[in-house]
Amino acid sequence: MPLTTIDPVSALVVIDLQKGIVSALTDDPTTTAAVKQATHLATEFRRHGLPVILVNVTGRAPGRTDTGRSANAPTPPAGWADLIDELHVQPTDHLVTKRRRSAFHDTGLDTLLRDLGVTQVVLTGIATSSGVESTARSASDHGYHVVLATDAMGDPDPEAHRHSVERVFPKLGETATTAEVVDMLEATR
Repeated sequence: MPLTTIDPVSALVVIDLQKGIVSALTDDPTTTAAVKQATHLATEFRRHGLPVILVNVTGRAPGRTDTGRSANAPTPPAGWADLIDELHVQPTDHLVTKRRRSAFHDTGLDTLLRDLGVTQVVLTGIATSSGVESTARSASDHGYHVVLATDAMGDPDPEAHRHSVERVFPKLGETATTAEVVDMLEATR
């Protein structure tokens, strides 16, 4: 379904565009494109006076997984969770640190969005099938209109990215390109 509108109070939520994650994916062209498009959206949301929420991650759930990842993994190096410079963090931006996949889990994000009067979230970031998808599911569960800027997200697993974009996201909200979101911002402001 094409993007129908941008609500009067819509927020951009950028997931995990932080130095430790992005630097590990520098050879991935979808990561480079996602960073470029997400930063463009952040600039446009700021220009229109709409909230920009920048999310980083510093932890993970403690349960065991088949991939062997554990909450007891070594501590990441200093600066690993710092947001990438390309985001040009502004004093008006809202920073949220998550310790699980979803930016809504135990972070106060829902309260922040409700306090700001937000009814719609536009999601971008890395990884499509992990942090972005989990946050999209939570946003939908919390009753927000969800827009997924599919060219402003990336995943180290192309098949997982494709599955999220083609199979999961249409059930959670509206998918759009960065250009379509920017055009709709212009049309509704």
